[in-house]
Amino acid sequence: MKNVSIVGLGLIGGSFALALKKTGLAENIIGIDTNINHQIEALELGIVNEIDNLKEAVLRSDLVVLAIPINAAQQFLPEILDYIPEESIVMDMGSTKAGICEIVKNHPNRKNFVATHPIAGTENSGPSAAFAELFLNKVSIICDPELSAPSAVKKVKKIYQNLWTNVSTMSSEAHDKHIAFVSHLSHITSFALGQTVLNIEKDEKAIFDMAGSGFESTVRLAKSSPDMWTPIFIQNRENLLNAIDAYEEQIKNMRRMIEDANPENIHQYLSNTNDIRRILNKK
Repeated sequence: MKNVSIVGLGLIGGSFALALKKTGLAENIIGIDTNINHQIEALELGIVNEIDNLKEAVLRSDLVVLAIPINAAQQFLPEILDYIPEESIVMDMGSTKAGICEIVKNHPNRKNFVATHPIAGTENSGPSAAFAELFLNKVSIICDPELSAPSAVKKVKKIYQNLWTNVSTMSSEAHDKHIAFVSHLSHITSFALGQTVLNIEKDEKAIFDMAGSGFESTVRLAKSSPDMWTPIFIQNRENLLNAIDAYEEQIKNMRRMIEDANPENIHQYLSNTNDIRRILNKK
């Protein structure tokens, strides 16, 4: 590809740009970001070759990548499709898919849009957090591929595969339902745990001194960007509320067992839950 435009130069967009450069998939990468500091940083770090405004960048791009919070992506996607070149592709990388697919379902250039979600990330944000190997051995989902041009789907799939990523397809509704349990809920529990400790333990030094690796790994996601996760929680609220309800039932179940102080029941529950190791080891 000659020109690729990356809209949003944070962790995901920056890492995608670096990966495209490392694999030689793009000759020139154009950066678009409303944050001036991110523009400067992305240029200094060599993430992008140049900065341009959205319309001018889209008009000369073979591929446009939306790597911004999902509410912003929904705002800009219809505009991008209004003037995207006939043979060019726009793809998003948002964590929810049904909403953005609904917004452009009747757009005359809907075929140029490929809805995707690379399931990759860290708790860090900004251009300095980006690294080319972010997508290594991860899974990327392409949603509602039948609504996109077959050639566009094929090209996006090949790009992800060249970035060392496994690709699968599903409907946007199925994606949002499943991702609520395996991604969004873990962020909810991490934020809730972090807030619980902050509310109860006012001595920050005690938290630092006593926090073990278990606490650190569990609460790590609470350091994630509020700008990104607030719209995700709102966009996927129905599925996430169902996930929270199911999680609350398990918390209540564990509370009852601890209250009863029955070691056999607790041990059996923990042993049954250990089966998650077998499932994850298949990845």
